[in-house]
Amino acid sequence: MADLTAIVLTKDEEKNIDKCLKSIQGFAKRIVVVDSGSTDRTMEVAKKYGADVYQHPFENYARQFNWGIDETCIDTKWVLRLDADERFTPELCTRLEKECKSHEHDDVNGFVLEAWLYFMGRRLKYGGSRKKKLMVFKTGIGRIEDRKMDEHTILSEGRTKEIKEKFLHYDYKDLNTYVKKLNWYAVREMQDYMEDRFYEFGFDGADKEINSIRAKKTRYYRFPMFLRCWLYFIYAYIFCGNCLNGKEGFIYSFLYHLYYRILVDAKIFEQIKFPKKLEKTGDLK
Repeated sequence: MADLTAIVLTKDEEKNIDKCLKSIQGFAKRIVVVDSGSTDRTMEVAKKYGADVYQHPFENYARQFNWGIDETCIDTKWVLRLDADERFTPELCTRLEKECKSHEHDDVNGFVLEAWLYFMGRRLKYGGSRKKKLMVFKTGIGRIEDRKMDEHTILSEGRTKEIKEKFLHYDYKDLNTYVKKLNWYAVREMQDYMEDRFYEFGFDGADKEINSIRAKKTRYYRFPMFLRCWLYFIYAYIFCGNCLNGKEGFIYSFLYHLYYRILVDAKIFEQIKFPKKLEKTGDLK
């Protein structure tokens, strides 16, 4: 068992939380679930796995997770950032347990993991769908940057190490929920754009991966509005190989690489044409 606390944010995650927590049972020394008002059996299922369940109103992901770090009395050496639709494999748990023990006292302060993305029951093997994320970090050294969208874990010092074993990301409940989530994300990305948050890439050291992501997004937004959406879709679906992922890959790429990007641009256009105060998005309804 690793000297590690897993923090999981939830809101009506009954369909996911069981398999999520089961995948880290016996690996994480402590499990903390920060719930923002579930109306299903999420909290009941979490308690079945011995999780400490807290309730806190949701403002955005970063502030919710940082509240979990600050307010749940974490006394383990390491913290795991885990979403309810993510699962660890036994191989990954074994590897991370060894890595956490061997790097307790050196300057490796975080571990970067890569996802295998599953959509509509199919693993998307092609098209750059494997997303890397700094998910494990030493207590007191890592926090989530305060952004509304595309928030990353930032280390105050030290370096990171990549782990070759993959975690599983099941980014799908049903199409209605997925489309609602994309609209929720689009509002948050529009707000970050209007606040010039995409030009905030000046990190160094452990955050080179973030620099690269932000630089790409900045270049994307230099293309003309709406045209860039189609260019991105063609690039992702054809040139990156999403077309090799079958019907599920087409649906995913159409929704995420085209529909979502058009939705963001439409909301930016609306905000510019009809300016209004940028309100808090709150939790996904």
